[in-house]
Amino acid sequence: MNEPMNKPRPTEATGGEQSPGSETPRSSWPLFEVFVRGKRGLNHVHVGSLHAADEEMALHNARNLYTRRNEGVSIWVVRAEDITASSPDEKDPFFEPSADKVYRHPTFYAIPDNVPHM
Repeated sequence: MNEPMNKPRPTEATGGEQSPGSETPRSSWPLFEVFVRGKRGLNHVHVGSLHAADEEMALHNARNLYTRRNEGVSIWVVRAEDITASSPDEKDPFFEPSADKVYRHPTFYAIPDNVPHM
């Protein structure tokens, strides 16, 4: 990837110092969550977080930080503020409605012997 020569790309987001060519201090950069899909895996797995000025910088920094040994084939970076998640403290009331629907659980079906992977 060719980047413009006049646009420096800082590689780490620590402290409150100002990066060269940037108007915002590193301490105010948004937090990104990083997900990597490994060579043998089918799913992206959360591997960590990092601060970056924008999505492109987050993707480059995630590649440099989390796939140094050529572990991944795909990287996702997502702004942490864009993630909505359920709370583990609310586990019982949140997932309770599915527990009373026994017809969703195949516990009363007979599985034939000639079906090997069920």
